[in-house]
Amino acid sequence: MNTPEATSTPGVRTPDADGLLAEQLLRLTRRLHRVQKLHLEPVGITPAQSRLLRTVAHYDHPPRMADLAERLEVVPRAVTSLVDGLEAAGRVRRVADPTNRRVIRIELTDAGRATLRALRSARRAAAEDILAPLTVDQREVLGGLLSALVDHVPERRC
Repeated sequence: MNTPEATSTPGVRTPDADGLLAEQLLRLTRRLHRVQKLHLEPVGITPAQSRLLRTVAHYDHPPRMADLAERLEVVPRAVTSLVDGLEAAGRVRRVADPTNRRVIRIELTDAGRATLRALRSARRAAAEDILAPLTVDQREVLGGLLSALVDHVPERRC
């Protein structure tokens, strides 16, 4: 591992534990992204398109572009670009809202549903690559720790 040593060396400032942990999380995030991208290549989809496709699938009814942008926490223009790519590949289609023709909704196509099935396998394989060094018990502990970090909503300070 190419992390700075935590031992003291005269004249060299040692990194703090939280800073080192943050750096490890960033490195893991980058590695996870690379591994996921590698596994998604045969499916012909980017990680961002994968996320959008999975998000569309979670709605009971086809969502509006604004709904997707809010859920993904991105600007609407980013959703437009992702939808353009998925639509060109035949995985989603834009449809008019039945109650307001000015509103455009995004729905999955049969090809989109097939892609979702392929994505599940690719994501499982990517996760297995990342988690391979861990035992079942370590994976359980990691899951609990990640849940604590993801679910924690910090207080806003003025």
